[in-house]
Amino acid sequence: MVSQLTKPCDRYVDDSFPPDKMNAFDSLVTADGSLTFYSIEFKQHFHNLHGAREEALEKFVLPCRVPLLARQPEVRVLDICFGLGYNSGVALEQLYRLNPDCRVVLHALERSPDVPLQAQRMGVWSDWDFAVDWLHLIRTGGVQTASLEAYWHGGDARQTITRVPTGFADVVFFDPFAPSACPELWTVDFFAEVARCMTRHGRLSTYSCAAAVRVAMQAVGFHIGSTPPVGRPWPGTIAALTPTDLPALTLMELEHLQTRAAVPYRDPTLKEERDRIRLQRQQAQQQSSLEATSRWKRRWAGQIASALQVNSS
Repeated sequence: MVSQLTKPCDRYVDDSFPPDKMNAFDSLVTADGSLTFYSIEFKQHFHNLHGAREEALEKFVLPCRVPLLARQPEVRVLDICFGLGYNSGVALEQLYRLNPDCRVVLHALERSPDVPLQAQRMGVWSDWDFAVDWLHLIRTGGVQTASLEAYWHGGDARQTITRVPTGFADVVFFDPFAPSACPELWTVDFFAEVARCMTRHGRLSTYSCAAAVRVAMQAVGFHIGSTPPVGRPWPGTIAALTPTDLPALTLMELEHLQTRAAVPYRDPTLKEERDRIRLQRQQAQQQSSLEATSRWKRRWAGQIASALQVNSS
C-alpha cells in the first residue's frame, strides 16, 4: 500500500512525472552485481566500480555504526546526495533486519529526481520492501508510515539543507561527487551547516580522505578518523562532534593535513559558482606558507606506491 503524508512538505516532482522526460544516464554493473551510473556533467561514476552496494555498506553504513543504532526505537538519517539511493537503502535494510520495530526518520538531499527515478526504473530498489514508499517519497516530497518518516529535498543542497532541523541527525551519509568536480559541497561553510544538523554523538561518513575536506571538517568542530579502503587504495573519513571511538589517523595522514593540499574550499554565501570556489582556493594555496604537497608525496612515496600496488593486485 502506498503511504500517505500526514503533514505538508515541499512537492518537487509531479505524481505523473513522465519517464521520457528524465535524463538518461550511462549505466554499468559493478563488480558486486549492483548497478551504478556515469555522470557526463561531473565525468565520474556515482560509485566505486568495485561494488556500489558494497561501498554503501562498507564505506557509509558500517562506519556510522548503523547496526548498533538498530537497538534504538528511532534512528534519524541525513543523506546528502541521495543519488541512486544505496546508502539510505542499505541502512534501512540493516535496521529493519535487526529490529523490525525500528522507526527511521530520513531527510534526503538530491539536486534532481532524475537519478533515483532512473534507478527505480532499472530495478535498483526491486528487492527492498520499502521500494514503493521510496518511489512515493521522490514523487511527492514525503512519506509517512509506522516505520518510516521521510522527506525529499530537491535542488541545491546548500540551500535545501536549511530545511533540516538543528540537532537532527544520528547518521550523515555525505556522498557528493569528488571535491575537484563539485567543490561547492565540500566547503568549510557547507560543513558548518552539516554540523548544525547533527546530534553531539552523531557520525558522518564519506568516501573522501582529501586533506582539504578533512581540514574543512576540523575547522567547524569535527573530530575525524579513517575508515578502511574499499575498492581503492585510500581510506575514507568518519567524523563526529565528539571524539569517542574514532579510528586514529596515521602519521602520513596527519602530515598531509599540514601541506598546501589541506587549504580548504570556502563559500561564505553558500551561493558561489564552483569555478570561483576553485579559483579562490588556488589563490589561497599560492599564498600559503604550508609545506608543498609534492614534498609530502616524496617523503611518503614508498607507502603510497605500496597502497597503489595492493589495490591493483
